[in-house]
Amino acid sequence: MTHSLIIENAYLAPVVGEEIPSGYLTVENGRITGIGAGPAPRLEGAERLDGTGCLVTPGLVNTHHHLYQWATQGRYQDSTLFEWLTGLYRTWSRIDAEVTYGAAAAGLSWLALSGATTSSDHHYIFPKGRGDLFEAEVRAAAEVGLRFHPCRGSMDRGQSDGGLPPDEVVEQTDEILTATVETIDRYHDPSFDSMLRVAVAPCSPFSVSETLLRESAALARDRGVRLHTHLAETLDEEQYCREHMGCTPVEYMEKIGWLGDDVWFAHAVHLHDKDIQRFADTGSGTAHCPSSNARLGAGIARVSDLLAAGAPVGLGVDGAASSELTSMAGEMRQALLFQRAIHGPQALTARQALWMATLGGARNLGRHREIGSLEPGKLADLAVWRVDGFRAALGDPVCALVFGPTPPLARLLVGGRTVVEDDELRTVSQDAVARAGAAARHRLLREER
Repeated sequence: MTHSLIIENAYLAPVVGEEIPSGYLTVENGRITGIGAGPAPRLEGAERLDGTGCLVTPGLVNTHHHLYQWATQGRYQDSTLFEWLTGLYRTWSRIDAEVTYGAAAAGLSWLALSGATTSSDHHYIFPKGRGDLFEAEVRAAAEVGLRFHPCRGSMDRGQSDGGLPPDEVVEQTDEILTATVETIDRYHDPSFDSMLRVAVAPCSPFSVSETLLRESAALARDRGVRLHTHLAETLDEEQYCREHMGCTPVEYMEKIGWLGDDVWFAHAVHLHDKDIQRFADTGSGTAHCPSSNARLGAGIARVSDLLAAGAPVGLGVDGAASSELTSMAGEMRQALLFQRAIHGPQALTARQALWMATLGGARNLGRHREIGSLEPGKLADLAVWRVDGFRAALGDPVCALVFGPTPPLARLLVGGRTVVEDDELRTVSQDAVARAGAAARHRLLREER
């Protein structure tokens, strides 16, 4: 049950329009109903939250993750992407619904505690006889209370067909397409205030057949859902695509109908100039995952160039096993620093980083009309950050959020419902979900032995 809320005396960063150094925001029936400078209006029966010393932003939107990987953090710490995948595939082939639920509950709770109100997830391993893995993560998201965009991932090209994954973790193409249709029919909710939407997400060009990629695109467009996959994450992938497809990764995606404003790609680190222009021309989105790309030595995506060209860019934390305990808010800082390290101190601003983490992410997920900015009529998904105390010395609250360590969360709302208050989860037991995440790891690694 949602209720009315007035946040007053706060610094408001709407992401669109002018920032308000001292103002109010009102919430009714799960939506933002007002925002402005000065004293708040009267609202009968509303809870009043004094935002003195606080920054209010839209809730952060995580556009790429692998929640099941919470159970395999800290492994293959010094490996490249292909080495890391090869080492972990057989462990992941033993995941079951219990592991998936525990990992998702912990991973989504961690995201909430770092300011995320919406998260995507790319789940592409479905071992037979291990329970309903998709249902397990959907259930975890409902309990934590985040808006959820799970992607029905897939792999049909194992090592015997020239792919990277071992044959035991891939599925048959027809089985994948049938399961994907069933998943959309069961879970996808296209309504304005939907808490659950499904995307179609074959894993990557080196683990998926061209047939599956083409058929997945046709299926998604027939059902009116979005498309997602990994792309151009490493130079190894570029070499692989040139050897096996005779072209670059982006050229391959365009050839098989995978560019468009209903598509977003994870990583897109190694893009050529013409690729960036094609992304801009077609509205194809990018989920920038700076911590994971650095952890695996993949490189630094050309985010500044993508933004300058007008291409959509959001942020993602990626799987927890390639960006251990990475907070969603922390990815803004990583993105900012990496662009500046390469291109200079004007390459990316704090406001651009916040835009990517909010409205840019919403654009990737096709929800920019519903979330991602503080505007009347939009869903009341918002974060209230404490930027007083030591952080007050920065003077600029948005700088305090992006340049420094993640500030404490005074409140996190999803559709007007409190998910986090004073840095504590309010929807689930924080200790219980932490234990569930640890138990998922123990269960999975016990089976490995």
